Amino acid sequence: MTLCFHCNEPVTTGTQFTTIINGQAQPMCCPGCQAVSQAIMDAGLSSYYQFRSEPGNRQTALVPEQLTQYSAYDLPEVQQDFVHKQGDIDSTSLSIDGITCAACAWLIEHKLKPVAGVNNVQVNSTTQRALVSWDNKTIHLSEILQLISQIGYQAAPYQVDEQEKQSKADSRKFLLRLGLAGFATMQVMMFALALYTGYFTDLEVEFRDYFRWVSLIFAAPVVLYSAQPFHFSALRSLLSGRLNMDVSVSVAIGGAFIASCIATVQGNGEVYFESVSMFTFFLLLGRYFEQTARQKASVSSSNLHKLIPLTAHLIDNGQTTEIAAKQLRVGDVILVKPGEVIAADAVVVSGQSSANEAMLTGEQMPITKKLNDPVYAGTINVEQPLQVKVTALGQDQLVAEIIRLQELASNNKPAIALVADRLARYFTATILSIALVTYFIWHFISPEDAFWVTLSVLVATCPCALALATPTAVTCATAIFTKLGIITRKAGVFEKLTQINHVVFDKTGTLTCGQLSIGDIVLAKGYQSEYILALAAAVEQGSLHPIAQAFKPYFNDQYTVTEIDHHVGLGIAASVDNQLVRIGKHEFVLPQAPLSDHNVQHSQLIYMSIDNQLVATIEMLDQLRIDSKHTVDKLTRAKIGLSIASGDNSGHVEYLAKTLGITDVHSGLSPQGKLSLVNQLQQTKNVAMFGDGINDAPVLAGANLSVAMGSGSAIAKNSADLILLGDHLSRFNDAINVAKQAQRIIHQNLLWAFAYNVIILPLAVTGHVAPYLAAIGMSVSSLIVVSNSLRLLRIKL
Repeated sequence: MTLCFHCNEPVTTGTQFTTIINGQAQPMCCPGCQAVSQAIMDAGLSSYYQFRSEPGNRQTALVPEQLTQYSAYDLPEVQQDFVHKQGDIDSTSLSIDGITCAACAWLIEHKLKPVAGVNNVQVNSTTQRALVSWDNKTIHLSEILQLISQIGYQAAPYQVDEQEKQSKADSRKFLLRLGLAGFATMQVMMFALALYTGYFTDLEVEFRDYFRWVSLIFAAPVVLYSAQPFHFSALRSLLSGRLNMDVSVSVAIGGAFIASCIATVQGNGEVYFESVSMFTFFLLLGRYFEQTARQKASVSSSNLHKLIPLTAHLIDNGQTTEIAAKQLRVGDVILVKPGEVIAADAVVVSGQSSANEAMLTGEQMPITKKLNDPVYAGTINVEQPLQVKVTALGQDQLVAEIIRLQELASNNKPAIALVADRLARYFTATILSIALVTYFIWHFISPEDAFWVTLSVLVATCPCALALATPTAVTCATAIFTKLGIITRKAGVFEKLTQINHVVFDKTGTLTCGQLSIGDIVLAKGYQSEYILALAAAVEQGSLHPIAQAFKPYFNDQYTVTEIDHHVGLGIAASVDNQLVRIGKHEFVLPQAPLSDHNVQHSQLIYMSIDNQLVATIEMLDQLRIDSKHTVDKLTRAKIGLSIASGDNSGHVEYLAKTLGITDVHSGLSPQGKLSLVNQLQQTKNVAMFGDGINDAPVLAGANLSVAMGSGSAIAKNSADLILLGDHLSRFNDAINVAKQAQRIIHQNLLWAFAYNVIILPLAVTGHVAPYLAAIGMSVSSLIVVSNSLRLLRIKL
């Protein structure tokens, strides 16, 4: 029996419905499946059929007339590759064709934001991508794509391979436009040279007209084909009731060409074919270099997914088979051989090795992986074979989360960038008004010069450099952050980093490694350490706190734990086999009893009671981070104030502060106490707070800038503004350095863009700038801004 290629249901209609998939006609059971499969192929998603693990849904209820070109993107089996789901809110990254400047991004954002169901949209004109989130009960992805299409842009979910193919195709098309403009410019300039000699010698009218008609023939493809990007961008802008920077360029090119055609047909007046061809060529040349620079600046955004392998070694009933990585399911066990790349987020179930996580953290030193340790897609197994159990796939993997966060960071615009975008829009309207006034004034002073002077004003003052000043710099800075293993989650991080003048450190997991271990145990009479440790592990089993992780190796399931009650900053209480067990600080475990004299200077103490009787005092050991001292010294040299705010009230806090050279120490603080400290400091300072990102949520939310040392498993839950992956605290110093240099670059770019326009505008208005020189000046101005931003990529840290 023939089965439907899409839904795997029996085909009862013979060959009536078929779809060409990967070059072969495949049978479909109904018009719905045929239409959906064709929509999938038309959308360029043929790899769905190559790597899917389940057949599609039967589409009998879906008639072809109801399908649009975007319907394939609403299918759950297709969305699993690129849509991240969180409750009713879906989010994805879209690749948008046709974006030429910041005004285009602004236009798309304002088209989508008022639409019911669209939760958020941020468009990055540098990477030509948009981050969109929506309520899947209110609006479908296909409707969002249709709305973007209505304003002249083609959008599709960002997929690395398809994006690269499209980018190469666009580059070839752009080079063709550029090459045609360059060739035509050379030809037209030869004839223009002959026409210019007519001012000094007698040139017969027949030869003059001949040269003009030939120039028109060569200039026409330049205006009608090479200059299309400027015309279409301007038209989209005008149809939407907005002005972008290409409006003035398009008016200049079109106006000069039309006026020259009229002069050629009538046989009198001036022609500007050489100027039209030349400044179109220079404009395109500038855009080409901008495009190349954009791809270079955003290359790290599209490289992380490439590091995930296409295949994996699946272990099933003792047999190992190689399958496509897309066919993996959560719970599958896969074999990772030494030197191989891990295909999915997982936990180790057999073996011990180390993993190179440089693609996530920027750190080349391998990290030991043993039983129950997490491993991440794209990282490399270094030494021994590992068997790992898959815990996350697709958009739920850590690498996908990092890409989302990176893209969110590059889409978040600094306040100065928003001001620049707004000024660029108003600037275009101002320039058009100035050009109109210039034409009328010159028409009375020197009618024959009025047109080309106006032309120069329109071209020379195009605010491309102004619009490029901040997006390119922010994209480059974000790329550096990603290489260093620094993830920004919220807007304004670059600006906040440069303003920080005081840092408050939590102790555990920040200045120390946060990997606590058990030291000495002082026991009450009649108790054994094995029993105490197993009991503590049972009570702490549901906690993510570093103290709880220290007891994890001692866990067994012989105890029945109920009524677990977490007291933030104090400890945990629970009922174990009908006994009340408390673990935590002394004032929580034994609120009525005085604190024991037993104290260890170099470590932290926690206490355990059973039915309100002290049974154990447990020493917790935690190593200082290897670069904590270096980080503190560097912050001190930068005249940044330092404090420690810890919930630990043992002598370990004072010992640690003395070792690091921090004099402002606050121990035994509750989360509310930490928040009060930060609020007090904020009265005179801009405060950055380091915390673990989960238990310190109140104080992280209250600080000017919140920073967390991010373990991979907690990154999605982290509420911090800035997350430092890996174990290097000194990355914070690097982040401040990069932010300061990025801000300096942005200020330089804006200063140059404004200075250029202030200088060129009066020169153009007074007739001292020829149209082709105006085009060169505008292109060079944009290239200077982009090149200056790319200097960020050469920062040595």
